[in-house]
Amino acid sequence: QVQLVESGGGLVQAGGSLRLSCAASGRTFSNYVLGWFRQAPGKEREFVGTISRAGGRTSYADSVKGRFTISRDNAKNTVYLQMNILKPDDTAVYYCAASLRPYSDYPIGMDYWGQGTLVTVSS
Repeated sequence: QVQLVESGGGLVQAGGSLRLSCAASGRTFSNYVLGWFRQAPGKEREFVGTISRAGGRTSYADSVKGRFTISRDNAKNTVYLQMNILKPDDTAVYYCAASLRPYSDYPIGMDYWGQGTLVTVSS
């Protein structure tokens, strides 16, 4: 089992940047495929991006491709989401999630979720 805690959310102006972090408990962090998801007010949760166990493969939603970057540091049990050129439409609660399933460019059914961190982008 793994516990996930996100941090780094906040208020930023459009065009700005934020880096989210997600720290995980446990000694088997590198066994998990990790993902970032988000849920905007009044909308369903949606996929943002995912990263493979060793970090060699990543995939992103079309809406964030070229602006967001996922990375991980298995020695620090942490996954990051670097968000650049933020837009008001990026306003959402951002969740990290972990899965023991094989890597997929568009993961379905993550096993563990963090509590989320709010990102607000003002226009």
